[in-house]
Amino acid sequence: MSKQNDNTTGTGKAGKKNTSLRLDNKTLKALKIIAIENNTSVQKIIEELIKKYIDEAKTKYK
Repeated sequence: MSKQNDNTTGTGKAGKKNTSLRLDNKTLKALKIIAIENNTSVQKIIEELIKKYIDEAKTKYK
């Protein structure tokens, strides 16, 4: 019997896909500390920053 995935999109949690990102050690360490201090995750911080960048780029390059 195969295990069924709740996600109908087949792209992971809530339709999200994985990607990789390379950061220097100091940057990643600082980001992890900020995430812990703000009770969030590195992934959430990066996703929010990317969304803001996309929104700004849409208005800037129209």
